[in-house]
Amino acid sequence: MRDLFTIIITTKNRIVELKKTLITVTNENYAGVKIIICDDGSNDGTFDFVKENYPDIKVLRNKKNRDLIYSRNRLMNEIDTDYAISLDDDANFLISPDYESIVQYFEKNEKCAILGLRLYWGTSLPHQFNTEHKPHQVKSFPGGAHIIRTSAWHQIPNYPEWFKFYGEEDFASFHLFKRGLEVHYYPDILIHHRVDIKSRKKNKDYIQRTRKALRSGWYLYLMFYPLKEIPKRMIYSIWMQMKLKLFKGDFRAFFGLMMAISDVIFNLPRVLKNSDRLTPQEFNEYMQLADAKLYWNPC
Repeated sequence: MRDLFTIIITTKNRIVELKKTLITVTNENYAGVKIIICDDGSNDGTFDFVKENYPDIKVLRNKKNRDLIYSRNRLMNEIDTDYAISLDDDANFLISPDYESIVQYFEKNEKCAILGLRLYWGTSLPHQFNTEHKPHQVKSFPGGAHIIRTSAWHQIPNYPEWFKFYGEEDFASFHLFKRGLEVHYYPDILIHHRVDIKSRKKNKDYIQRTRKALRSGWYLYLMFYPLKEIPKRMIYSIWMQMKLKLFKGDFRAFFGLMMAISDVIFNLPRVLKNSDRLTPQEFNEYMQLADAKLYWNPC
């Protein structure tokens, strides 16, 4: 379906994973579907590799690292099709999009702005691809496995680039909800995210991932939650980090926690300036929605 879909991919210094993703994407029958990549200051030859081997793919390049959310904004503001499919550079389709069915779903569900796709995490394939899950409205969506209606994107602010990493999905979901638009879980498409979650604790960036995940969650509390909800949720969040990690000897997570607290204090003026708080009624309605479907496991 020509000029309706653009696949967008952000990447930085992961040329091996990107090669795998591009093989799976370009080997499918995606005639008329555009692909745009944003290379976030890679120094591993990513930009030249794509330009030389995939001349039909448009490649944007940040001269220096600007972080994931900046790159996602740049990609989203570049597309000129009705829909964008966001993929991580280490993710690929296991059940490919049926583009006609996607368009029909959006047309049938006029308030739906984003489809969060079914996502399987692991270094090997799941033992089965099928599921009995049905589409339904949810709170949020996975950043690297979703389809967004471009017209809805232009109704909300760009992702907050000062978040750097994590949290942009909920930021968009809150703004969409405030405008009467919806996020749906769409299990008909299966994405393989080629990541071993358990091994992440051993990675060098574990402290920074902990820091960024915690602070983005707290930024969102302060920006969107009714004021009376914030203290108890902040306290509970910190307590659970202490209980589940620090008290069990995970001192690296504690360093991430302390840095996240510092980040929130430093960015508090910016957080409050960009707040768009839900009313108590809106908050209650939002909290009644099903949680985002971020991890699928076959039965």
